[in-house]
Amino acid sequence: MKTGKIIIISAPSGCGKSTIINELLRRGEIDMEFSVSATNRPPREGERNGVNYWFLTEEEFNSAIARGEFVEYEEVYPGRFYGTLRSEVERRCAEGHNVVLDIDVKGGVNVKRMFGERALSLFIQPPSVEELRRRLISRATDPIEEIEKRVGKAEFELGFAKDYDAVVVNDDLARAIADTDRIIKDFIAR
Repeated sequence: MKTGKIIIISAPSGCGKSTIINELLRRGEIDMEFSVSATNRPPREGERNGVNYWFLTEEEFNSAIARGEFVEYEEVYPGRFYGTLRSEVERRCAEGHNVVLDIDVKGGVNVKRMFGERALSLFIQPPSVEELRRRLISRATDPIEEIEKRVGKAEFELGFAKDYDAVVVNDDLARAIADTDRIIKDFIAR
């Protein structure tokens, strides 16, 4: 049985990363499974352990960090951690599936460094910072102060694009999905 490969997809908030990943998974043309992340936040109503997240206590999360069980993790908010368990990635790859990781840009660079040629790192980029701001405003899910914080973070994150194997500019969603699909299929075929 062949070992699966790792597909890292990162982007600033509002660039369409989740939409692109979900469309590729929905199509089912690529043997690709989504890696379930771990968090120390409590489950929300309807969320299931091992399906939506691996829900760990703060103590369990910290112990897993100390034992080096994460390929990446981040304290997203004070005391609130999210991360990707190495066991989750390795298990799916050992079963012969390709694993897609939807992770932040710094984590993406680190995971690529860790797995080398077994991993493809793909960066989804907005056509411009102004277009990103417009998209976040049109979502109407956050107050303007939060949007400006996200845009500021995005400007910082865009500096990491050069560290990725491939960059897809999402100025047209259908084209961005097609480009991402082609890049992943080419990588898997190697």
